[in-house]
This record gives sequence, structure tokens and C-alpha cells, in this order.
Amino acid sequence: MKTLTADQLKTRQNQGERLTLINTLNEENFEKTKIPGSLNIPLEAADFEKRVEQAIGGKNQPVVVYCASSQCPSSDKAAKKLDEAGFTAVYDFEGGAEQWQEEGGHLATA
Repeated sequence: MKTLTADQLKTRQNQGERLTLINTLNEENFEKTKIPGSLNIPLEAADFEKRVEQAIGGKNQPVVVYCASSQCPSSDKAAKKLDEAGFTAVYDFEGGAEQWQEEGGHLATA
């Protein structure tokens, strides 16, 4: 597992890198923290790893997990879970939606 900052994430997206962004919070919190283009797969889902694998197209595809902020442990737990499940390109966007906004990014509205 590697970590990303908001700047690193934006740079990779602007360079056209194929990164699937997954918000690991529950549906209610996802609506408040949705970075445009992100998918919602709650960490507490019983089939979390399987859903991520289906969403990104295999365990060898890059995936970025995030949650609300650096104080939120959900993305770190999700990244570790995916690493343990054999995913090979896992990134934890530790600053989450809060850092995204602080760095000038916009959140999607429902």
C-alpha cells in the first residue's frame, strides 16, 4: 500500500492515469464526501474485496481508497484489507474529501 496526497492524486488524474477512486464510507456519508468520479463501496460491506475487484477490473489494477479526512480510519483499514487480499496497486488517499476540498477540489453533489 502506498499513500497519495491531493496534489499527487490530481496530477495522476490530469496525466490520464487510470485510477479507480473508491470512497469507503457508508452511503449516507458518501453523499457528503463524494469526489467526482468516485465509487462508493463501504468498508463494512461483507463482500468489500469482491466488489472492489469487480469495480476496478482485477486485483492488478490501480485503486485509490479514501474517506472523509486524515482522522478517519476507514481508508487505511480498507487499503490494508485490499493488500491482504492480494491487490497489487493499492493507494490510500489519507487526506480524503477534506484535503481534496482544502486543495481546491470540488465535491460532487447528489
